[in-house]
Amino acid sequence: MTDISKQQLDCGGHPIHTLQSGPDAGHLILLLHGKMFQAATWQETGTLAKLADAGYRAVALDMPGFGNSPAADIKPAEVLKAVINQVSPNGAILLGPSMGGRIALEFTFANPDLVNGLILVGAVGAQENRERLKEIALPCLAVWGGEDTISPLTNGHLLQQEVRDAILAVIPGAPHPCYLDQPDEWHRILLGFLTDKFPV
Repeated sequence: MTDISKQQLDCGGHPIHTLQSGPDAGHLILLLHGKMFQAATWQETGTLAKLADAGYRAVALDMPGFGNSPAADIKPAEVLKAVINQVSPNGAILLGPSMGGRIALEFTFANPDLVNGLILVGAVGAQENRERLKEIALPCLAVWGGEDTISPLTNGHLLQQEVRDAILAVIPGAPHPCYLDQPDEWHRILLGFLTDKFPV
């Protein structure tokens, strides 16, 4: 059974709860969460274990006010920067669903030196940032549920068109949290992308 540890990280004196798995030397994948979810969601779906077993270092965090991280008046970008700096000096691959996708996108614009790749799952924020999408010059995977009514598939197509190195994968029949609806297909797509772009 894959070992998943609970670790508290510090962001300006505020504790940030994380779940961590995988080898220290592996590519760091930082998993964000949607508005209705938390770090533990990635343990429940098996994603943390799948990544660790494939040789990646996976860190899922609770943003302030979610899961086991107490509410704090700090910007999401400050949280991500603090976590990356404490876990990996070489930056991270950001994985963000829905609200977490917006956070990952906007963090990438502001801190391109800390981001090695982007995995956006039914992300919101693509339309609002459409003028800046061409700035992204790193591997990007966009995963969408074919029946997503919260962040329509047109957002996935926009990312595919505007981001230079973007791949769009659609899970037919899946709703907004497509990774919860069809976890096996989600893990197949995720690990296929990582194996191709970030081999261990």
